[in-house]
Amino acid sequence: MLKKVKKLLKEVEVFKPKSKKDIENFRLKFLSKKGVITNLFDDFKNIPTESKKDFGKEINNLKKNAQVKFDSFRYSFETKKKNAEFDLSKGIGLDNLGSKHPILLVKNQIISIFDKVGFAVSEGPEIEDDWHNFSALNLAEEHPARDMQDTFFIQNNPDVLLRTHTSSVQVRYMQKNTPPIRTISPGRVYRNEAVSARAHCIFHQIEGLYIDENVSFADLKQILLYFAKEMFGEKTKIRLRPSYFPFTEPSAEVDVSCNICNSKGCNVCKYTGYLEILGCGMVDPNVLKNCNIDHKKYTGYAFGMGIERIAMLKYGIKDLRLFFENDIRFLQQFNSGD
Repeated sequence: MLKKVKKLLKEVEVFKPKSKKDIENFRLKFLSKKGVITNLFDDFKNIPTESKKDFGKEINNLKKNAQVKFDSFRYSFETKKKNAEFDLSKGIGLDNLGSKHPILLVKNQIISIFDKVGFAVSEGPEIEDDWHNFSALNLAEEHPARDMQDTFFIQNNPDVLLRTHTSSVQVRYMQKNTPPIRTISPGRVYRNEAVSARAHCIFHQIEGLYIDENVSFADLKQILLYFAKEMFGEKTKIRLRPSYFPFTEPSAEVDVSCNICNSKGCNVCKYTGYLEILGCGMVDPNVLKNCNIDHKKYTGYAFGMGIERIAMLKYGIKDLRLFFENDIRFLQQFNSGD
């Protein structure tokens, strides 16, 4: 019987509960009216007289140790649950850290790519006036291209609006700086469009501008090829297609080779082998004149891209709305050291 008591003493000594249920099972086994200690006291009458002293001592030690052990863990789990949100001295767990949003990750990568070749970052207000958002960019009041950008106006005031592109930042930068100018303008923009898998009323852009003497379309093509290779891989190719923008002439749309099918054709690239990523062109002389830059001495190029578009291509995301829904299952996929 003494061996049994010593075995129970050892069990009490090493007991470490993992839940409130473990504590309750411990109490039932050792301290309840039908527990092992009660049964040991009931068996005391059957112990030989010469062993009763030692047996009684061991039973009392077992009861005392069991009670101390139970008291030490009795409220431990309840206390942790109750005070978890309010204990400011509690250590911070490092096993469930958040991460940067994929839009921010891609924006920072784009900025880093152009920073390597001398492009400074410029920013401006999201609430703009008509001049900086339209007129200075060769979009006169009656210009039909204004209809291409469904605009949010402030309090029905046709002169105050939410910017539809970050080109307005470039206008402000040109007004305050003299060439050579080499800048990129990241930021949030707004257009009155129906929200769908491929469109949103809020999105993010990065637009680039380079103005200096003797800047050519060949310089523009080279910087875009450099960007595509840095962003999507060394084997990436680009394709330029003629297009139209009021603030550039000539203008082009830029496609990159599909890295999903290696330009062989798939449903993502609609079996063309290429994916559209941005628009670009040589800065229209009228834009330079509007910003008080000598258009006879200086030329320049400009380009603009949607950050969501780049992120969708980079990460294989098919629904634009995922960037704005804050679904933790989506965001946790970008939980890295970035």
